[in-house]
Amino acid sequence: MQILVQKFGGTSVQSEENRQHVIRHIKAALREEYKLVVVVSALGRKPDPYATDSLLNLIQYPEQHNSAQETDLLLSCGEIISSVVLSNELQRDHVNSVAITGSLAGILTNNDFTQAKILEVKPDRILEALQTHDVVVVAGFQGQTEDGHVTTLGRGGSDTSAAALGIALEANCVDIFTDVSGIMTADPRMVDKARALDIVSYSEICNMAYQGAKVIHPRAVEIAMQGKIPLRIRSTYTEEPGTLVTDAKPNAFDTDIIDRPITGIAHIAGLTQIKIALSEDATNQQSQIFDAMAKADVSVDFINSSPTKLAFTIPGHITADAVNILKSLGFKPEITKDCAKISAIGGGMTGVPGVAAKIVQALSKAGVEILQTADSHTTIWVLTTEEDMRKAVNALHEAFELNK
Repeated sequence: MQILVQKFGGTSVQSEENRQHVIRHIKAALREEYKLVVVVSALGRKPDPYATDSLLNLIQYPEQHNSAQETDLLLSCGEIISSVVLSNELQRDHVNSVAITGSLAGILTNNDFTQAKILEVKPDRILEALQTHDVVVVAGFQGQTEDGHVTTLGRGGSDTSAAALGIALEANCVDIFTDVSGIMTADPRMVDKARALDIVSYSEICNMAYQGAKVIHPRAVEIAMQGKIPLRIRSTYTEEPGTLVTDAKPNAFDTDIIDRPITGIAHIAGLTQIKIALSEDATNQQSQIFDAMAKADVSVDFINSSPTKLAFTIPGHITADAVNILKSLGFKPEITKDCAKISAIGGGMTGVPGVAAKIVQALSKAGVEILQTADSHTTIWVLTTEEDMRKAVNALHEAFELNK
């Protein structure tokens, strides 16, 4: 039995018109003699009545009085509705289909309600259903604890459901259908010349997802990478093959990763940069700062440290809280609000001289002030002002000729 997992997001299943595109992709895969497991998100986005955020509004989240366990009961309804609606329309179109919950699909999680982690997938019920049905539509984003309580997997959880099911079922591939035609070299709303990539490595797309690209959840990529199952990022509304996410080694699609210094440019806005002057006891001071931030649940990123100065970024909306913490410790933080982190990502930059210099030159030529930099084997980060963000992304996209 050849199994293909397809995942469709909220906008893909939002309306009957959109769902006809979904059904077209399902029928195309059936013609290729696949058995299908179709994972769906909740219908649409807020203010659509069954979207996840619309359901949260029913309990005035985050001021609700319900427990997290009860909240998960509510949140799981969106995907259940979506799965039954799509299965109904498939049956109307003479496709032999059945809808099941994430729990029945065998997704077992821990009991971290609203942010549950998958512990194990037991797909026996899916395999049994595929003996008598061509398509099993699974409610994404959800599972259950070992003692039977419904859980949800957090934002992007349907992507995670699809990847985990693909591995457990030993599927040929997991197709993630979205609004765009694949992984883009940059946000097309930011760069007119952004183009879809044919193939990327797991590590590249994982870094792109963590650094602001929102096409797929990075946890889903990590799961797929661990299980060595190919992912394809495709458009619901076209027949294009999309972007293949795989290993650089030979794979089921007989393709290989092009060794390029830079694959794509990602960005995250809404950051605040904090700089702190340190004394002779710099190591203990840094430990004191990060310990206080962790206890206050303040997420710290983009860290640069030296014996005399510490710099890092935080989400802009918690700036006041972070500043109060630092002042209570006796520090006088220097604050720069409305910053953006620009990330140049590429699996082929390791050991290639001149990549960082090219980034600095391109930004300087565009008149972009660099507030902070850092790098790893596959990513170079640059902090700019939000005002310069668009210029910076376009300058780097052009400098590395990503439109070609």
